[in-house]
Amino acid sequence: MHHPAGVSLLFIALAGGTAAASAHAVASPQPNVAEQYLQSAADRERAALGLPPLRRDPALAAAARAHALEMARHNAISHQFANEPDLAARGSAAGARFSLISENVAQSPSALKIHDAWMHSDGHRHNLLDPGVDAVGIAVVARGSQLFAVEDFEHLVAALTLDQQERAVAAVVSGAGTAVRAADPAARQTCLDDTGSAAANGRRPAFVVRYTTADLGRIPEALRSRLAAGDYPNAVVAACPVVTAGDFTMYQLAVLLYR
Repeated sequence: MHHPAGVSLLFIALAGGTAAASAHAVASPQPNVAEQYLQSAADRERAALGLPPLRRDPALAAAARAHALEMARHNAISHQFANEPDLAARGSAAGARFSLISENVAQSPSALKIHDAWMHSDGHRHNLLDPGVDAVGIAVVARGSQLFAVEDFEHLVAALTLDQQERAVAAVVSGAGTAVRAADPAARQTCLDDTGSAAANGRRPAFVVRYTTADLGRIPEALRSRLAAGDYPNAVVAACPVVTAGDFTMYQLAVLLYR
């Protein structure tokens, strides 16, 4: 794969100590000119494919900046230096909440060359145009005539209240023709329990679907097929606290179906 002269690249993608402290300590200032260019260039490439622009996640930008400073200090590019946490741990330590995370890094005299090189590398281009990511944190740090760039992508798991999560899923369930009642403490306890069900709203459900997801707008196929059958005219959507697996975050829900 051809890259512009003078550009060094690396990429990584992942799903579901001292450096961590640095990620907390490094602020995420307003984007500099190079960072603004890289985000606008990424959004332009995505728009050409009908993809939405990426939201800037300040927490992820702080993690990217901490790593860009490490690359500048080492005068080299890497996804992880000795005694530095990995990509997911850096993002999590900085306060980012995600179900998927990926990273492009580069060293070059100009941001224009960096973006061009990323777009001419299959792995970097995939990260940049991945429809599964919706947020980004970008950092560019200068050392002499060289720029050290970090572009971290994620599928953001937004910090939502239980009520907000339940309303989002209820909109999908009601769209399938099932009436949705408000959750009560018993329904939320059912969400927390591994098996069985409490008598939510004074009634025990005929069926319960428990699941984790990073996308509240999508429901499991097992639930979708039961709603489509029309056997359950009423439902209750219950959310419980998000679950974490390592450094990754997911929403946790239960949908209680009533005949």
